[in-house]
Amino acid sequence: QVQLVESGGGLVQSGGSLRLSCVASGSIFSISDMGWYRQAPGKERELVAVITSGLTTNYKDSVKGRFTISRDNAKNTVLLQMSSLRPEDTAVYYCNAFLATWADSRRFQNYWGQGTQVTVSS
Repeated sequence: QVQLVESGGGLVQSGGSLRLSCVASGSIFSISDMGWYRQAPGKERELVAVITSGLTTNYKDSVKGRFTISRDNAKNTVLLQMSSLRPEDTAVYYCNAFLATWADSRRFQNYWGQGTQVTVSS
């Protein structure tokens, strides 16, 4: 079994900062990409930022320059540092990992965390 556990969400004023953390645990053989997605009420889930095992990053245009994704491969951890937050960043943020388990080391699948609420007040 694999678990992704997020932490760090909360309520912040516009212009403020938050840091999200996600730890993957369990019978993990290898992790490829890790990322953060978000879903606002009435909207579809969207990619916020992704980081490869080689530490290449990619961001949604609206968060470039404000959010920074990083990871610690040794600890199976991915972080999202969010600054200059705006009300439109309000959403449930989900951690994602594309990984293979020891049960089938050749098969990579997407795993998701339970989500953490980020609310930015104006």
